[in-house]
Amino acid sequence: MKQYRLNRLFHPRSQRCFDVAIDHGFFNERGFLAGIENLERAVRTVVGAAPDAVQLTVGQAHYLQSLPGKDRPALVLRTDVANVYGQQLPRALFSRMIEQPVEQALRLDAACVVVNLFRIPGEPEVSDQCIQNILRIKPECDRYGMPLMIEPLVFQPNTKAGGYMVDGDLDKILPLVRQAVELGADIIKADPTDDVSLYGRVVEMAGRIPVLVRGGGKAADREILERTEALIAQGASGIVYGRNIIQHANPAGMTRALMAIVHEGASAADAARHLAS
Repeated sequence: MKQYRLNRLFHPRSQRCFDVAIDHGFFNERGFLAGIENLERAVRTVVGAAPDAVQLTVGQAHYLQSLPGKDRPALVLRTDVANVYGQQLPRALFSRMIEQPVEQALRLDAACVVVNLFRIPGEPEVSDQCIQNILRIKPECDRYGMPLMIEPLVFQPNTKAGGYMVDGDLDKILPLVRQAVELGADIIKADPTDDVSLYGRVVEMAGRIPVLVRGGGKAADREILERTEALIAQGASGIVYGRNIIQHANPAGMTRALMAIVHEGASAADAARHLAS
């Protein structure tokens, strides 16, 4: 049964997936809301560019699923909420899962659920909460045939980077990706490495589990397109980008440009032509 839903996520020709993340409002950070203040409009704009999937929360998934027709993107449902992204972290950090996550996903006709696996310096309790979340949701995913996407995230120390800054150190990413696979991920959503030419090792570490690469913080057009081209060349099975689309001046054009790289094998230079449309 999981394969039926995975077929809705992965493009039939390229066998890759482009998932646009618009679940940022879940995390109670003002800076995350840029470009999605009007979420209904943001969803319609992204859907018009026809990505494979859109990542939303239980409270906002209706903006996607209520659209008429059979050709809309698949829903990836965010199942956990956390308070780990601020410039100044609160006294107590948490990562909490919604109740009955898979049943809620089924009622929303989701094709996949996604849950975090944090590695935050000096905060082992949050990692423990993430693992407990995964251990709880995994049997339910297997019972109902719901694909489980695990998102291993390695943070830089907040005192060093300030706010939500990922660590692209290969030696830190590899064991966390492997842990996500060992915990039963059907899909991995992982950060890019600082040296993109090494990303093939992340793909290798995941074995047969497809690896989708996160977009991370906002980057210049040329940087994000060239990085995506290199990641696909390294064997990534797709991408999950949010702020580099929703905060772009032309989100539909950026979506089409990235789709050209992911599904058609276009170069970054060729894909950039979509930004003018």
